[in-house]
Amino acid sequence: MKPSLRLFSRSAWKGPYFVAFPNLRESIARNIPIYTKARACTVLPNFVGAKFMIHNGKMYNPVTITQEMVGHKLGEFAPTRKPFTYKASNKPK
Repeated sequence: MKPSLRLFSRSAWKGPYFVAFPNLRESIARNIPIYTKARACTVLPNFVGAKFMIHNGKMYNPVTITQEMVGHKLGEFAPTRKPFTYKASNKPK
C-alpha cells in the first residue's frame, strides 16, 4: 500500500474516488468557483486553493479548499440538514 493512499478510507487497490475537473487550474488562477454535485469526491492535494460550490440538495454552498481538507470528501463541507431550533409560540395564555 502506498503511504499517500493511507489517508483515504477506500480500498488501497481502488485508490481515492475523485472527479476530473478540467478547469481546475484555471479556477485556481482566476479565483472562479467550480459548481459540482460530486459530494463523494475525495479532496486531493492539487485542489488546495480552489473554490467549490457544492450542492447540498437545495442550493450550492461555497467552500474554499485548504490543506487540512485533503483526504476528506467534498460533501463533508456542505451540510444537507438545517440545525433544529425551537420557535416561540404565539399562543395566548
